[in-house]
Amino acid sequence: MTTHQIDLIKSSWKMAAGDPVAVGGLFYGRLFKIAPEIEPLFSHATIAEQSVKLTSILSYMINKLDKLDDIAVQVVRLAKRNVYYGLKEEHYTAVGLALIWTLRRALAEKWNEELQDAWLLCYNTLFSAMIEASEYASQKVA
Repeated sequence: MTTHQIDLIKSSWKMAAGDPVAVGGLFYGRLFKIAPEIEPLFSHATIAEQSVKLTSILSYMINKLDKLDDIAVQVVRLAKRNVYYGLKEEHYTAVGLALIWTLRRALAEKWNEELQDAWLLCYNTLFSAMIEASEYASQKVA
């Protein structure tokens, strides 16, 4: 990702994530609509609690986009947790679709093709690392 793309992601995330419960509600509502089989994986917390966790994790990762090596350990930990809760590699596509849909709704008229391209690259970068870590974690669990 370029510095400009990282700046776009950081500034747009600050706008979109102002109300974690609202943005999380949008995200999980969309996620459960497009991938209803995922919903039982989130029964350990309320949507409001999960929304705060989601925005907190994303905020941390987004703030470190220019220092990806600094978050490698957190990416592995998150991937291990996801494996423990039952999230599978194919679920990451639904997560990405729900995230982009949520950002598009939250940012409304500020959303554009350049921003979408930056977010898609960001998502693919972070979650490719999570998929790799998940595969490793799955091998350790099995």
